[in-house]
Amino acid sequence: MINTLVTIGVGITAILHLWFFILEFFFWTKPLGRKTFKLTQEQANQTASLAANQGIYNGFLSAGLFWGLLPGDPAQSFHVKIFFLSCVVIAGVYAGITVSRKILIVQAIPAAVTLILLYLSLLPILR
Repeated sequence: MINTLVTIGVGITAILHLWFFILEFFFWTKPLGRKTFKLTQEQANQTASLAANQGIYNGFLSAGLFWGLLPGDPAQSFHVKIFFLSCVVIAGVYAGITVSRKILIVQAIPAAVTLILLYLSLLPILR
């Protein structure tokens, strides 16, 4: 049961970061991106390269999380998930403090809950 919740949490986090990548890389200056990030066209145009760079990082986080879901060595998968979920939590906490508390809720908290579940999934093994 807990492994299923971990898989769902990692999958949701990966999909969220894939969506962030798409928004920041492809739609930043488009109506969807401007509306999502509350930007004027001028602001979006001036920050487009920064947003694209940020989007690429979100794409890497998404790819790493999807990598952790691939079948293979369970120990490697565990460590991959730990690393990428930790990266998401750290980035989400920082952005939540410096940009918007909404990021803390949307990005950091789901990843943190999944990270906790991942550690709890070890309990049966450690007994």
